Amino acid sequence: MISIIIPVWNQSKQLNKCLASIKEQTYDNYEIIIVNDRSTQRLSWVVEKYKKIFGIKLEILNNQKNHGPQYTRNKGFKKAKGEFVIFCDADIEMKADMLEKLHSKIIISKDLAYVYSSHKFGYKKFENLEFREERLKKMPFIHTSSLIRREYFPVTGFDESIERLQDWDLWLTMLEQGHRGGWVDEVLFKVEAGGTMSTWMPSFFYKIFPFLPKVIKYKKAVKIIKDKHELFDN
Repeated sequence: MISIIIPVWNQSKQLNKCLASIKEQTYDNYEIIIVNDRSTQRLSWVVEKYKKIFGIKLEILNNQKNHGPQYTRNKGFKKAKGEFVIFCDADIEMKADMLEKLHSKIIISKDLAYVYSSHKFGYKKFENLEFREERLKKMPFIHTSSLIRREYFPVTGFDESIERLQDWDLWLTMLEQGHRGGWVDEVLFKVEAGGTMSTWMPSFFYKIFPFLPKVIKYKKAVKIIKDKHELFDN
């Protein structure tokens, strides 16, 4: 079984689309765990709508205060029962065969701890994402929404002290534990631009606009990850 963990903060309309895309999956052996990170928007209309559709497959947890995505994902993982888990932000829409193709890949590839696919972020298509250890040590390129073998997910979970690039930190931690990922060469989901959980800027922004607050924060986040994993530039 696959446990689909959805951390959500507001984004009721995006969550509605996300759950609609899960409903259309060709692979149906899954459970859905929504973790509401103290949203200020009303989410009950979405939850009630899909509770009728999914029944016992859907569970919702509520944080007592706003903790952020790392805590929220970890909370969802602790409730998960599946052999495999996937963290799916509310602003993601899956293609109908996403779970089936990721599951087929990881079942066949016994040596892989997780599998991931190409995807679209707004208009931008992220392709050519073949797994390479050296590449992973240099830059983040694997999305959080990857299918992970539960047994290989780090005991510590997502590092809750890290505010950004938590997915990169997770894959590096797993790499240090001897676990590798595998790529499915297809665009299997899209991320709605402008969401609260997922952010992206074109690469040229970092060179042309180094003074932008988002660029400064990103570079600071990169340094935190590299220092933690001792990835020093030569």
